Amino acid sequence: MDKDVARQLADDEIGQRLLTIPGVSQITASVLAAEMGDGKQYRCSRDFAASIGLVPRQFSIGGKANLLGIGRRGDKNIRRLLVTCARAYMLRLDKQTGHLAEWVRTMLTRRHSNVVACALANKLARTAWAIVTRHTLFDAGSTVAAA
Repeated sequence: MDKDVARQLADDEIGQRLLTIPGVSQITASVLAAEMGDGKQYRCSRDFAASIGLVPRQFSIGGKANLLGIGRRGDKNIRRLLVTCARAYMLRLDKQTGHLAEWVRTMLTRRHSNVVACALANKLARTAWAIVTRHTLFDAGSTVAAA
C-alpha cells in the first residue's frame, strides 16, 4: 500500500509540494491533497485549520476575546495526522534549524509539549493551505541542519 501511495503522490503536483513541509509524510500529504484540492474553497488559512478542528474556541464578550482549547470539531483523521507530524518534528528538534524550529523551541520553554504539538499542527495546516493556494514550496533549505 505504501508503494501505491508513493506512486500516486509522484503523479500529484500538489502532493509533491506538500511533501516539502517538514514532518509531513506521504500519507499525510496525500490526505491533505485530497481534502484541500486547490484550496480555493477556504477563504483563508484559518478557515482551513478550523475545518480540521485545530483552532482555539473563542468566548468573546464586550470586545475582549478569550481563547479556549482547540475545538476538535473538524476532520478527526487529518487532525490526528497533523498532530503526529508535529510530534515527529518535535522529536528531531535538535537537528532542526530555521524560523520554525526556533519558534517551537521558544514555545517549549513556555508551554507543555502537548500544547506545542497542537499549535505546531495548526501552523502546519496553515502552511499547507498557503503552499497549495499560492503554488509555492516550503523553504526547506533553512529547516534541516547538515548532518
